[in-house]
Amino acid sequence: MSVASTDSAATAPAAVPAWLEAVAVPAALWQAGRLGAANEAFARLARREAAALAGCRLDGLVAAEDLAALDRALGDAATGAGLPPVVSARLLTPDGGERPVEIHARPLARDGRPAAVPGDAPPPVLLTCLDQSDIQHVQTSLFALSGLLGQIVDGAPLATLVIDAAHRVTHWNAACERLTGLARREVVGRREAWRAMFTAPRPMLADLIVDGIDAAAAAARRGGEGEGEAVVASRAVPGGLALEAWFPQFGPEGAWLYATAAPLRDAEGRVVGAIETLQDVSRRRRTEQELQRHRDELEDLVRRRSAELAATADELAQFIEEAPIGVAWSCEGVLQRANPALVAMLGERPGGWVGAPLAELGLPPDLVARARALDPAAAALHAEAWLRRADGGEIWVQVDARAAAGPQAAGLWWMMQDRSEIRAAHEVLHSRVDELRETNHRLEEAQNQLLQQDKMAMIGQLAAGVAHEINNPIAFVGANLNTLRHYADELLRRIAGDDAGGPQALAELREDLPVLLDECADGLGRVRKIVQDLKDFSRVDQADWQEADLNAGLESTLNVLRHELKYKARVERRLGVLPPVRCLPGQLNQVFMNLVVNASQALGEAGTVTLSSGTEGPWAWVQVDDDGCGMPEAVRRRIFEPFFTTKDVGKGTGLGLSLSFSIVKKHGGAIQVRSAPGAGSSFRVWVPVGGPGAVAGQAVPAAWQDAPGPGPGPGLAVCAAAPGPSA
Repeated sequence: MSVASTDSAATAPAAVPAWLEAVAVPAALWQAGRLGAANEAFARLARREAAALAGCRLDGLVAAEDLAALDRALGDAATGAGLPPVVSARLLTPDGGERPVEIHARPLARDGRPAAVPGDAPPPVLLTCLDQSDIQHVQTSLFALSGLLGQIVDGAPLATLVIDAAHRVTHWNAACERLTGLARREVVGRREAWRAMFTAPRPMLADLIVDGIDAAAAAARRGGEGEGEAVVASRAVPGGLALEAWFPQFGPEGAWLYATAAPLRDAEGRVVGAIETLQDVSRRRRTEQELQRHRDELEDLVRRRSAELAATADELAQFIEEAPIGVAWSCEGVLQRANPALVAMLGERPGGWVGAPLAELGLPPDLVARARALDPAAAALHAEAWLRRADGGEIWVQVDARAAAGPQAAGLWWMMQDRSEIRAAHEVLHSRVDELRETNHRLEEAQNQLLQQDKMAMIGQLAAGVAHEINNPIAFVGANLNTLRHYADELLRRIAGDDAGGPQALAELREDLPVLLDECADGLGRVRKIVQDLKDFSRVDQADWQEADLNAGLESTLNVLRHELKYKARVERRLGVLPPVRCLPGQLNQVFMNLVVNASQALGEAGTVTLSSGTEGPWAWVQVDDDGCGMPEAVRRRIFEPFFTTKDVGKGTGLGLSLSFSIVKKHGGAIQVRSAPGAGSSFRVWVPVGGPGAVAGQAVPAAWQDAPGPGPGPGLAVCAAAPGPSA
């Protein structure tokens, strides 16, 4: 018969029997496919009124998935065959919830017959329900807790294993796999936890706990392969054990392991298993051994250093007594110690210097105050002062004061050295320095005079050429002026009406006048150009340091020397692009003029002078080459000496290259020379682009590789003149 429907007509709900209400558990009567009655406990479980449950079909009370099993159980109960059936089902509540229950079905006896009789109506069945909600919640919580504990064990960073009461491994986490090299499938479910640490079956700490063996009995029982500390009781866990020992068979080289184990107990406190952790502490043990070794070495070192310090203290005391300078120790403004050198420096004092007030030394009060304010960790105080001797005389001394450290050595250490003779020597030296400074000033003035004289001498040499250059345009300007005067007279006569020549003469006048005026303007322009070149060369209006174009200075120098060069030298220019150079332009132009004049005079009848320029790093250079007679080694070594010349008397002062060297040195530069007899000469001038302070004090230009002009080639001797006393 189906519990969801019935062939018989529905009957009116009957009253709940008193015996059914007396049943303590939820109970209901089922008959003919419907609930006949239900007690209050059943109504509360179903969350319905008891009256509403009478006549209710089960398909509205039980989940559809559980109806088939409940239908079979009710049919079996109605027949009375076998044991009363039990079914797990879910009751549906009006709010859509489900209550898990366990339903017991028992037939009610009819006239002493518990089973159905053919032809009779089916007997009623008593349904009793047990609410499984709390039990199921507890089971779910236990399963979740068991899973969480399993995750904690498996995820623990320490190697962890768990055994049950039968010594079977139940947990073997990943850290234990990594440490022991044993996969969990090899040990879980087996009594082989010993494989983690031993080569033969032996009890682990967890096994000892399961067997109920305490720490003392465990220490006596184990012996064996682990070498180190004995088994001890855990101080953190009651009933726990701990062990740290060396296991030579563990790993390729053995290892120190620290193992701890704790019992697992049930609700009654019975030991149902044990958990054990393993930790490789080899590194810590090695560190401890290393620390112990260092501690032993340190203690030995302290003993040796103490002996050395004692010996050093004795040597220091002896050194102070034998020191050639005065050494004293003062405390609270009183001398407590004075070595023989200090006594000899100060002279004998009645009663001796030990115990004498520090003020008797006559040191400046501010010096004594500064010394007393010194910190033991601070640097010593250095000063020089007058010191009063025992006989009342004074000596100049160098004083060094240092604060002494330590409760037994607090005070000041004084070191004093008589420097009276040195002070007198310094005074003489300062006097000599002042005299030397005055001498240098006079030498600088003399050098400036020589520079001016050399410039005047060069101007004297160039005067004839410059005069010739100026006379030529002035001559034809004068001739043109005479012609213009004649034309002016003619023009005036024509204006006056005396037209003797007629239109033809007027036409000639119109043709000649513009030509004459253009020639006059050209001549005056040439004179103005020569004057400007002289001005640019001398830079009389630019005597201060400034940024200048060295190529422009070379051009102005060539213009000034045009008459000197045009009849005997062919000038070639190989000028590179130069940045503005900070310099004294007029003085560098004088250097260029000296080098070009010397090159011209070295050519003889004719030749080529090559001018080139360029940059290299922070340096700019200008080079003058000639293909003249060149110089032998003996001459080349002396060309920068003052008043040295190879020219005839009256043709040279011997100051040109010497002064050029001084000018280049003032600019922080250098002059390099290449020359050989018959192969010409090359002079290269280097100056810093940014001025004398733009390069380091000892910086020099790069080595001169190859001359760009027709000067001496590779293999010829090089004479370099760089700033410094050697040049």
